[in-house]
Amino acid sequence: MTGRKSFGSDNHAGAHREVLEAIVAANAGDAAPYGADDWTARAANELCAAFGAAAAYFVFNGTAANVLSISTLLRSFDAVFCAESSHLHVDECGATERILGNKVIPIPTPDGKLTPNLIRPRLTGRGDEHRVQPRVVEIAQVTELGTCYSLSELRDLGGFCRSEGMYLYVDGARLANAAAHLGCELADLAASVDVLSFGGTKNGAVAAEAVIVMRDELITDIPFLRKQHMQLGSKMRFIAAQFSALLEDKLWLRSAQHANAMAARLAAGLADMDGVTIQYPVQSNAVFAALSRQRIEALQRDWLFHVWDEAENGVRWMTAFDTTEQDVDAFVEAIRASGAA
Repeated sequence: MTGRKSFGSDNHAGAHREVLEAIVAANAGDAAPYGADDWTARAANELCAAFGAAAAYFVFNGTAANVLSISTLLRSFDAVFCAESSHLHVDECGATERILGNKVIPIPTPDGKLTPNLIRPRLTGRGDEHRVQPRVVEIAQVTELGTCYSLSELRDLGGFCRSEGMYLYVDGARLANAAAHLGCELADLAASVDVLSFGGTKNGAVAAEAVIVMRDELITDIPFLRKQHMQLGSKMRFIAAQFSALLEDKLWLRSAQHANAMAARLAAGLADMDGVTIQYPVQSNAVFAALSRQRIEALQRDWLFHVWDEAENGVRWMTAFDTTEQDVDAFVEAIRASGAA
């Protein structure tokens, strides 16, 4: 690290002060382990109220949230459909296939978003004992390309899945950023979904993710599955307390709104810049851009970010709850200066 603000990921940011204070507050005295404590009960109830959900469960990271959630919806011979750019397919080292043994079927998309029309042609082989059976559609909200599903698109996907006898799961690692962009409540994002995750780590928490289950009939096996997946924390109060802090006065939303605003500021600073092309709509805290290899290399001498697509010289610039206007403006000037290097 150079000492400059990282634009590599919102994972690079530290913890929010109010979250750290909640961890310290939960450290007073003894408490029952494995979630049998007041902090966990309170946070789970608060999440259920916010989402209109049947139950909420805490895990340590996003990969675990995805695997645990999907495990509640699949039989051994079922398949999961996801976008080709999906974290589930690209960035989880085959965790779903390795841990669950289920086939993941990626579908190419122009913008990271699945639609019924993209999924429908893949629903073949039903009833054929030689073929995996369609069971779950997985989407990310926000997508891995920084785009957001509208509420209408979520309703269409949810209705499509129900009509086809499938489940809809949402990887919500950046769900807060989607709610900030859409100006909606968490319950609105969950209304058409069967199971979803709610990410805390990318929004100021520490090793804290939640699995949100929308229907009673889906929760029977989750306590056992979470234990098998090694995600039952003995001192769960410290994860739960973080979510209570995030929910207090909608800290989760305020932090996401700020991160989104910093990404919008970055995009605006690039709008008239020669040699830099924004690749996808900026709808969250991510800016995807293409620029020359020479400029990328010059910038990476002083700034941390990821080359997303080496063939297209595409980069991803991420903002976070603690990114400042000064951070963004300095980075914009560095990008501009890289064109004269």
